[in-house]
Amino acid sequence: MSDFPRYLVDLGFRALALRRSSAFLASDPVLAQEKTLARLVRHARKTRFGRDHGFDRIRSIAEFQSAVPIRTYEALWNDYLRDRYPVFDNLTWPGRIPYLALTSGTTQGASKYIPVSRAMVRSNRETARRMVELQCASHPETHLFRGRIFFLGGSAGLSRVAPGVREGDLSGIAAVEVAPWLRPFTFPPRKLALESDWDRKLDRFAELSVREPITLVGGVPSWLLMLFHRILENTGKSSMIEVWPKLQCIVHGGVKFDPYREAFHDLVGSPRVRMVETYACSEGFVGFGDPETQLLRLAHDNGIFYEFIPVDELDSPRPTRHWLADVVPGRNYAIVVSTCAGMWAHLIGDTVRFDATDPPLFVFTGRTRQTLSAFGEHLIVEELEAAVARAASETGAMVRDWHVGPMFDERPGYHLFIVEFLREPTHAARFRDLLDGNLAARNDDYRAHRIAGVGLPAPALQVVGPGTFESWMRNRGRLGGQNKVPRIDSAGELTRELLQFVRESGRAGTSILQGSAQGFTISEHVSAQEYRHNQG
Repeated sequence: MSDFPRYLVDLGFRALALRRSSAFLASDPVLAQEKTLARLVRHARKTRFGRDHGFDRIRSIAEFQSAVPIRTYEALWNDYLRDRYPVFDNLTWPGRIPYLALTSGTTQGASKYIPVSRAMVRSNRETARRMVELQCASHPETHLFRGRIFFLGGSAGLSRVAPGVREGDLSGIAAVEVAPWLRPFTFPPRKLALESDWDRKLDRFAELSVREPITLVGGVPSWLLMLFHRILENTGKSSMIEVWPKLQCIVHGGVKFDPYREAFHDLVGSPRVRMVETYACSEGFVGFGDPETQLLRLAHDNGIFYEFIPVDELDSPRPTRHWLADVVPGRNYAIVVSTCAGMWAHLIGDTVRFDATDPPLFVFTGRTRQTLSAFGEHLIVEELEAAVARAASETGAMVRDWHVGPMFDERPGYHLFIVEFLREPTHAARFRDLLDGNLAARNDDYRAHRIAGVGLPAPALQVVGPGTFESWMRNRGRLGGQNKVPRIDSAGELTRELLQFVRESGRAGTSILQGSAQGFTISEHVSAQEYRHNQG
């Protein structure tokens, strides 16, 4: 497409963005949420879920909360979806669900199957468009459609599992469902986006994208950094702004951005390139960066009704269910969604804190269950405990205490396990390798990040002397009582503190294995699948 048609499309989009953004900013989020729930309930009243919960009789938010209990994914799966997988016809949402987004979990092996309806496809598309419109309206110098928008997705291949039903990564669904009018303005082409070999795909991204006038690039921060490094190595350039002189926005999400911020500014090479945060998950597109405050702004009009449960009430049999009309700024909430894909009063496992409610601005604060996810790997304590125990068992070792966290002092970042043994393994390297392999076998997201070429190195192992953790906890004033050695530090600050204590106190053992950049090969990937199958 020549520059002149691009100019006209960009001009038209900007005019539309100004009008639509003004309407969005002027709308009442509380009223919009009230109307959203009413529409969702009315639309799903004849589904099996709607009949079971008396949707015909629901006239208010209070009645909805009384009729529909909060459910985890596992509860919804067991109550409605499991026996009908993979065909969900009129179960929780009208019609047949065309897509199932796979995410890491414990149900059905190692994955969850999140329904994605046609309405949810439109919701995700419209929310992404809203984010771009607000950027254009707030920054007159933004001209995204005079070049190409580049989304760095993950494994995008989809599997056809039933007539009219496909399943796979959410980025694969997005690649298939790109609006036809938008395709001339996006990169990569659909065939490349659906490439399943990540290393080959990244090489092609790095090779072909340098020929394109990229104006916006989006993805998980760790993957974006990997792409940037590969491009700069290939081109000999010193910054991404030299490669893509029209670059205006970097859209990031999936993990906390703070550890990556300095590296991005260093590699991009221009302060005019804006960093825009998003909060999107398989259940829906929840929020996006507010141009004025840089906080996340709740997507209040996209077919999702939000509820918020105080985190300290999660274990209560009847926790307080807030919604946008009565959330309190500064309080940590677990987020609950009812969506246009039939996820009703669904506890998605994330926590947020509002800084303001008019407009609704918030920050992502973490997970309801403690996780290690500095790079998008979503490891939970149970998986880490089991992997450490198995590695110890298979090497004849006995573990007294351990801690893990991310290290960002080198590129790419890596996990550091600090382990105190009662009986050390014969070969520390084999302990580390078995630990790595066990994690890959237990968790799909970790394995996806460790496949050769994706960028997460093997973990590093620091063996420490006897009594190290006891001395460290005493030094922190946390020895005894209800205090426990923290297993996970997703931000890495506590891990660095512990490592510094180990070095200053002379308690470091003889073995410290730096993370290797080499990931699993395809044959090892297959072996990991076989391992998981054999473990039941």
